[in-house]
Amino acid sequence: MTRPHTIPPPREFSDALAGGGDEQPPRRWFQKDPKSTIAVRRFAGPMVFREQLQHLRVAHLTDLHVGRVTPMAVQEAAVDLTNALAPDLVVITGDFVCHSQMYLDALEALMKRFTVPVLGVLGNHDYWSGADEVRRALRRGGVEVLDNESTILTLRGQKLQVVGLDDAYTGHADREKALKGMRHDVATLGLTHIGEEADRLWPRGVPLVFAGHTHAGQITLARLHELAIGRLAGHKYVHGLYGSRKAPHAEGGALYVGAGIGAAVMPLRMGERGRREVAVFELGAEPGSLDEHHAEQSPLPGRAPSESLMAKRREAVAKKREKRERAKG
Repeated sequence: MTRPHTIPPPREFSDALAGGGDEQPPRRWFQKDPKSTIAVRRFAGPMVFREQLQHLRVAHLTDLHVGRVTPMAVQEAAVDLTNALAPDLVVITGDFVCHSQMYLDALEALMKRFTVPVLGVLGNHDYWSGADEVRRALRRGGVEVLDNESTILTLRGQKLQVVGLDDAYTGHADREKALKGMRHDVATLGLTHIGEEADRLWPRGVPLVFAGHTHAGQITLARLHELAIGRLAGHKYVHGLYGSRKAPHAEGGALYVGAGIGAAVMPLRMGERGRREVAVFELGAEPGSLDEHHAEQSPLPGRAPSESLMAKRREAVAKKREKRERAKG
């Protein structure tokens, strides 16, 4: 088996966040470095992966929202920071764009900046802006987009299976199609834009799921994110780690909901949990063996979207598509 990465101590992550360890701290404090706005949060993978993997490092980003709201300097800093952490794989869980197709060339260039394989799934903003066009830009940028399908990669001699669900918010997720042909003898990750899909992936043998969509609420002071995203919007999973990484295989699992990099409307972020984020998972490490940002949390009560609401969401995608077609003449 190939020699594993040496799992770095937290100091290396803080050095990468600061752009390198060669400058004296006072000088860094007064620089307006976009990397300083991005948190690096580090976790071990599920216990079951200890039997299946020696060690792989996966970096999770989500909700880039490439467009006019989030400066490209921030987007590039997120990619460069991720590269500096030396992951084996990058996964991105939707909302690559903001509100239009105006920045697809910039998205393509941004994806080419990654130095390791990138897998992704689409989110609701990608559908609102034009899913086919977003997919093409991503594929030109070297991203493998998983549309209700799975793939197996060999990374440093180790096999890793990734199941990707298309966007559940707009009604495009098809779990049966995505899970068809999935192997159960290979370490498996799940990608979805909507975290609640994890509830239906865990029993099917997907022990670790990555998601986005919520932006962690962006304003997390006084737990406002739990009020706005959880109780008002109805999400069970708002930000961070949920479930159990020690659950027996196919009897449960863990979910990580990322805080995201970009914003679609308001770029303001306040509070520790609301910071832009790159999450790093050390697959093959034992839960509890690392200095982690937080432990598994209990979900909020949640509220599933009604059929009428899902119909409205599908209708919104269709109306935006028709509007684009009319604009083209």
